[in-house]
Order: sequence, then structure tokens, then C-alpha cells
Amino acid sequence: MALSPSSNAWSRSCARWPDVHIELRADSGFAIPALYDFCERTGIAYTIGLPPNARLQALAAPLLAQAEQQHAQTGEKVRLASAVLYAADSWTHARRVVYKAEVLDKGTNTRFVVTSRSDEPLVLYNWYVRRGEPELWIKDLKGACFADRLSCHRFWANQFRLLLYAAAYWLLDTLRRHLIRAGVARMQLDSLRLRLLKIGGWLRAALVGPRHRYALHLASSHPGQPLWELLAARFNPRE
Repeated sequence: MALSPSSNAWSRSCARWPDVHIELRADSGFAIPALYDFCERTGIAYTIGLPPNARLQALAAPLLAQAEQQHAQTGEKVRLASAVLYAADSWTHARRVVYKAEVLDKGTNTRFVVTSRSDEPLVLYNWYVRRGEPELWIKDLKGACFADRLSCHRFWANQFRLLLYAAAYWLLDTLRRHLIRAGVARMQLDSLRLRLLKIGGWLRAALVGPRHRYALHLASSHPGQPLWELLAARFNPRE
């Protein structure tokens, strides 16, 4: 189903969630003029990567020369950014383009983004490159919780499976947050799953008064034992 500003689906979505702020942050695979037009008509802020071309590289050349000069003086990494109004031949009007010039020991690097935001160029570019963090969240959901395994024939069966995968993600992420607060370095969820869950053990239940008590027995050489001890201390009801 196509989603356009005039479609019933778009109108229903806006009416259902009137207070939701939508913003698009995407790589250069989404550098499509029709997408810019769509965002501008619907009030969606956007920051999208632009593939480099000769005109853009010429615009960035003075900034890159400045970065190279600073690098030659200090020997350290230099990242500079600036902005310009730019219009490709396929665009209906000029748009703001933020460009970065960076010099490292291994060479130079220039990048370009088209945006509707008005932030300072370097602030905006640094915000833009942090889009990789949500990609890691998706990787955790698919890689550690197997959320891409939706092979049932019926829609609702797959929807329920996806709900279970999301619950598994929430559980593992909750454990990860507890461990981080206890001083453990942040781990990807697949690493956490292997160290906490994908192990052999024996769960022993005993009735103590009106309550059941559970004891988890693991091998004494289990490498994840310190993590279990930290979590056990965190969830100890007597503390």
C-alpha cells in the first residue's frame, strides 16, 4: 500500500497519533527528490545522506584544504563541517546541504547530507552519524532474539511470534541494563544470551513455608557465573 500525504492511511495515522513527532534520518539510499518533497509537504523533518558528485566535492574543497592544514600542524584528527544551499538538477528548489571534511592519518574523507534542520553544521552531522545506534538495536532483535524467523503461513501467527521475540528482547535488555549499572561492560545481546542462557543447568524447586524457592545449579567452571551472581544480588528479595 502506497503511503502519500493525501492517502486515507496517512490521514488516519496522523489523526490516531497527533502528538507523535516523526523525523527521518537515513543514508544515501534514500536520496530521492520525491522523498524530500513528501517530507516537506507533510512537515516531516529529514536528514538524508547524499552521494558525492563533482559539484559537491568542489563545494567541500576549501573546507577540506583547511582541515588538511590543521592536521599538518597538529598531527591529530580534524573534522570540520559547513553548510550551503544546493540544488541538484532533479530538485525543484534549493535545499540545505551540510558537508563534512575530515582528515585522519589514513587519509581524507568528505560526506554530504541534505536536511531540513537548522542545527549548526557540525552538531547536525555528529547527530546524523549516530543513526548507526538504532541499527545495532535491530541487529540485537534479529541476531540475538531471532525476530526474522516469521515463517508461519498465517499473519496472526507471525504477529504473535514477533510479540514473543520483542518480549525476549525486553528481558535481555533489562538484564543488560542491570549488569551495566553493576559495572559490567555493555555487551551485545547475542553475547549476553550465550553467557547467561545458552548453558546447561539444573533448576531445583523447594517449598519453604507458603512460598516456592528456586535454586539454579550451574557447572563450577561456567564462565558466566559472575554475571549470575551480580543478577542474583540485584534481585535478592531480602535486600
